[in-house]
Amino acid sequence: MSHVMNTYARQPVAFVRGEGVWLWDEAGKKYLDALAGIAVNTLGYAHPRLTRALSEQIGRLMHTSNLFRIPLQEAAADRLAEITGLDEVFFCNSGLEANEAAIKIARKYGHERGIAEPAIVVMEKAFHGRSLATLSATGSRKVQAGFEPLVSGFVRVPLNDLDAVRTLAEHNRNVAAVMVEPIQGEGGINVSRLDYLRGLKEICERRDWLFISDEVQCGLGRTGKWFVYQHAGFLPDVVPLAKGLGSGVPVGACVVGGRARGVLKPGNHGSTFGGNPLAMTAVVTTIDTIKEEGLLANAEKVGAVIRNGLSEVHGITEIRGMGLMLGVELERPCGELVKEALDAALVINVTADNVIRMLPPLVMTPAEGRLVVERLAPLVQNFLARGALPRAAAH
Repeated sequence: MSHVMNTYARQPVAFVRGEGVWLWDEAGKKYLDALAGIAVNTLGYAHPRLTRALSEQIGRLMHTSNLFRIPLQEAAADRLAEITGLDEVFFCNSGLEANEAAIKIARKYGHERGIAEPAIVVMEKAFHGRSLATLSATGSRKVQAGFEPLVSGFVRVPLNDLDAVRTLAEHNRNVAAVMVEPIQGEGGINVSRLDYLRGLKEICERRDWLFISDEVQCGLGRTGKWFVYQHAGFLPDVVPLAKGLGSGVPVGACVVGGRARGVLKPGNHGSTFGGNPLAMTAVVTTIDTIKEEGLLANAEKVGAVIRNGLSEVHGITEIRGMGLMLGVELERPCGELVKEALDAALVINVTADNVIRMLPPLVMTPAEGRLVVERLAPLVQNFLARGALPRAAAH
C-alpha cells in the first residue's frame, strides 16, 4: 500500500528519465511529451545548459533566506522586469502563491483607496489555484465543493463579455481589480479576445482598478510572445507567474507595475523559500535560454504545425489556443484518450472533460510537432468514429 495521499487520479506510468521532448518509463518505453509537466518543463528534459547551471549552484549555495540580500534574486528580477515591462518582483514557489500575492495586493490597494471590503472581478471557468482564496476566485464548483465557506470578495462574470463588466462597474463601488487568465488553461483553453483584453484595460483605467493578468500557465513564451497581454499591446498592473518560469524547479513570481507598484511594503508579505539561489538560477537560465535559442518564434512555428495538422481531422469541434498552448475540443467527454495516447507513446492531457490539452516544451522541433500529429490524429479519428456508430452497433 502506498502512503502517498490519494489526491490524484494517476495514470499507470512512471517516468524515470527524459531528454529533450522525450520521456522513458520504468520499462524503457520512450514517449513523446506534448504536455511538459503541465506547461512546466519549458526547456524540455536534461537541457545541458540548465543541468549544468543547477548542478554548479547546488555545489555553491541553495538557500539563505530573505533576511539577506540574494544577488541571484536581483538578477532574476531584472530579467523579469525587462521581459514584462513592469517594475517590481515578489518571488514565491508556485502559481497558487503568485495569485495569493496578487489578491493581497488588490485588497491592500483597495483599502488604501478607502474601500472597506475590496472586491475582485473574476471570470467564469477561471482557475487560479487551490488555496482557500484562490479556489474562491476559481470558477469551478468541482474545485470549490467541500471547502466552504468560501472566501468573500470575488465577483464573477462571463469571459469575453465587456458589457457584464461595464454593468458591474456601474453598480458595485467596491471593485478594486480585475483578475483574468488571458487563456484559461484548466477551463478548456478558452482564449480571451484581444479586443476584450483591451476593453478590460480601458475599464480599469477609467475606474482606477488594477488589471491582474494571470499568466501562470500561458506566460513565459508559450504563445509566441513572452506574455499574452503583449499580443494585445498594453501593460497590466500585476502579472502572476510560475509553471514554466524555472523549467521544472518550483518557483513563482508576482510582478507589478503601474498602480500596483509599491503597494506591498516590508512586513506585508513573505516566503521562506521564495527567491532562493537555486530557484533563481533556474529562472535566469530559463529566460536567457529562451532568448538565445529563439524559442518565442519556435513556439509559434511548432504550434502552427500541430494546429494545421490536426485541422485536417474531420469531426473536431474546434482547435483553440496560441503557439504551444493548444486545446482540441471534441463533441463529447474524451478522458479515455489520455490512456490511449500513452499506449501510443504520446503524453497529452484532457481538461474540461472534452478538450485535449497540449502544452509541449518550447524546445520541440517542427519535425517533433508533426510526430505529435501523426500519433494523435488516428486516436482522435478512432474515438470520433466510435461515437458515430449507430446505437445498435455500439452494443
